[in-house]
Amino acid sequence: MTARLLASISLALALTACAAESTTARTDAQTQPKTKSDCARPGTWVVLDGLAPRAAAASSVLNAAAERDVVLLGEQHDAADHHHWQLHTLAALHALRPNMVIGFEAFPRRVQPVLDRWVAGELDAATFLADVQWEKVWGFSAQLYLPLLEFARIHRIPIIALNVELELNRAIGAKGWAAVPDARKEGVSRPAPASPAYRAALFEVYRHHPVAKSADGEKPTPDSPAFQRFVESQTTWDRAMAEAIATRLSSAPADRRPLVVGIAGSGHLRQGFGIPHQLRDLGVARIATLLPVEVQDDCKALGIGFADAVFTLSRARAVPPPRPRLGVRLEQKDKTVKIVGVMKDSLAASMGVRAGDVIVSIAGTPVTSLASVIAPIRAQPPGTWLPIQLRRDTTTLDLVIKFPPAKPK
Repeated sequence: MTARLLASISLALALTACAAESTTARTDAQTQPKTKSDCARPGTWVVLDGLAPRAAAASSVLNAAAERDVVLLGEQHDAADHHHWQLHTLAALHALRPNMVIGFEAFPRRVQPVLDRWVAGELDAATFLADVQWEKVWGFSAQLYLPLLEFARIHRIPIIALNVELELNRAIGAKGWAAVPDARKEGVSRPAPASPAYRAALFEVYRHHPVAKSADGEKPTPDSPAFQRFVESQTTWDRAMAEAIATRLSSAPADRRPLVVGIAGSGHLRQGFGIPHQLRDLGVARIATLLPVEVQDDCKALGIGFADAVFTLSRARAVPPPRPRLGVRLEQKDKTVKIVGVMKDSLAASMGVRAGDVIVSIAGTPVTSLASVIAPIRAQPPGTWLPIQLRRDTTTLDLVIKFPPAKPK
């Protein structure tokens, strides 16, 4: 997306907001949805702070949000229209509060120097994605996030890394908060306890999670130690992002405090359970949570507290075909990529790939990083073959991945 286009978006939204303020304000009767379906029309802002959801003008929602210290914009990570909405909302907020900082869940703290260099204009997109190890730290399509990142760079808006290493969350999920040494916690303080309602919501996620089933096959329960560790892992994740936001706010003089916009998964934001709960525990109370929802989520389901406001999007959208998958878990050490797990009934399993195999090359190109494995596999068309060379102990194996043909429509 070009600088001219992004600047046009920002200007257009700013002019729209100004025009809305200069015209006669709509009355409550005009903005109040007459029916449930009116409230769920695509392209509608719906405020959730009253007795019932009500439609509202964009200028009303965005002006109110821009007066807060923190605005949290949710997403489904792989939904393109969610990221389009984030970009337009970000542009409107920037027109209202140019003194802005943008935080991304996608980045762990250790890549902060790379984010600083990106905003300073020192890196092109390809170098930036390689230096932040995008495929390792996040893995969702970079094309969905680059317009947001380019907007920040064009306007010289600082970007902050909100997240911590995935290994920390895994360690807490496996051992519990107390069993993980403080030196591994990246400075994250103990999270505020999850509310009963958040625990209940997390249990609905947990009981369908692969880690929920114990070795002896017992059903997961809300009182099990394993679920408690799962809760501690999730709240640590929330806490880490909240602390990054709170730290940036507290480091600025009170009269020059920026608007911090957090870009994160909606699951960390809904009902005020995740990041908002941890922010309030840290003393940050002036928060606005704005979420994209699809029209099948009617107003009755979007009760008070779900968010400050939601923006309704059409359900009709292009669904990308599923990405080709080998069905392996990978680990990179230096420039060596090792297979550390093979999924049952996967392409890799059918080829005889084993945990412990090292990937030497794909299609004749040496493998030196996770990206050099993931990129060619994702780019492979259905029904084609891809040569792969492995090293198993002292033996070299030459195999061919046979991708299944596309399913008929």
